[in-house]
Order: sequence, then structure tokens, then C-alpha cells
Amino acid sequence: MKLTESDVKKIEEEIQHRKLVVRPQAIEAVKEARSHGDLSENFEYHAAKKDKNKNESRIHYLEKILKTATIISDDSKEDEIGLNKTVEIYFEEDGESDKFKIVSTMRGDSVRGRISNESPMGAALMGHKVGDRVEIKVNDSYSYFVVVKSIENTGEEDGDNIRSY
Repeated sequence: MKLTESDVKKIEEEIQHRKLVVRPQAIEAVKEARSHGDLSENFEYHAAKKDKNKNESRIHYLEKILKTATIISDDSKEDEIGLNKTVEIYFEEDGESDKFKIVSTMRGDSVRGRISNESPMGAALMGHKVGDRVEIKVNDSYSYFVVVKSIENTGEEDGDNIRSY
């Protein structure tokens, strides 16, 4: 997985928060629920264990990502499409325009208009300029064309969170 320095920092912050804040709270919740007696019918105990295990799983997942990640630069020329830039593109097939923000894979969220630089569209758009006609190759048998209408350097925003699994 390709991450920016900012991605790495956010992941490290989340790991620390989960280890120093969430983990102790989860352990205490399990202890408290365990003290209520019969564990076979103790819903609070099972819920507390589930939350604790989910936190540990997230920590493990994030640590694995950091170990295997490749660090990439989020720098690009002012007039080129790059990471943390919002682009307006015109879809020739349906005659409509839409805006997307290009982000790293760990911040991709198509529902919120954030597309990964490694997705077919994100990869195809990288480095292009306003007015460029770009072929988006979805697979070997299907592609479509878009035209870059505008590029805005929106930078990193609060909503650009590291996504869950």
C-alpha cells in the first residue's frame, strides 16, 4: 500500500490512541462486566469482549499496514492533478460533470467523493492538466473518456480520515 507521510502520521496517532486510551477502557469494561456473575448469560461481558477484540484487531491491522507500506510524495505541480487536489471532470458518455478529490488509498471514500490515486480513474488522472482528454481504462474490455475541467489544490481536510477495514 502506498501512503503519504501524513497518512503514516495519522495511522501512528490512531495506534497510540487505541493503545493508551481505548485499550485500558476496554480492559476495564471487560473486568466490570465479568464481575456481574454468570458469563454464559452475561450480555455486557460478551459485548465488552467484542469491543476489546475489535480494538486489538484494528491496532494489528494498522501496524501491519505501516510495516508493508511504501511512502509516496503528495507533491505535484500547481497546474497538475495530484494527491489532495479536487478535480472537476466532464464525462463524455453521459454529458455530465462531477468533482472528485484525489487521495491516497487509505483515505479513499467514493461515497464522499474521495477517490484513490490507485483506482482506475485516480491513476489515469494523475499528472494531467485542465483541458486534457483522459481515457479511464476500467478493464481490458471497457474504457471511457473524460475531460479535465478544473483543478483545485484543496490540501488535506478534516474529513480525509484513515478509513476502516
